[in-house]
Amino acid sequence: MSMLNKHKTGLVLGTVMGLWHLTWSLLVVLGLAQPFLNFIFKLHFIQPPYTVVGFNLVFAVELIIVTFILGYIVGWVFGLIWNRLQGSK
Repeated sequence: MSMLNKHKTGLVLGTVMGLWHLTWSLLVVLGLAQPFLNFIFKLHFIQPPYTVVGFNLVFAVELIIVTFILGYIVGWVFGLIWNRLQGSK
């Protein structure tokens, strides 16, 4: 198997996580987040315990930035571990 570029792997995972949370923010704006959350909880046989609050642009931007950064870090670490395991063969 080939080696991974840690930076690119981090960017990919960071982007996916950022887009995931951008989608969540759009669900909140459109008023679809609470029904979606209730549906997901019920699929897992859980009584929905949370209530979605009103949209806040500052929180949405912070959420997207933080999840991008955390996704980047996890992707970078994944690439590092992957490469080390590939080199140990």
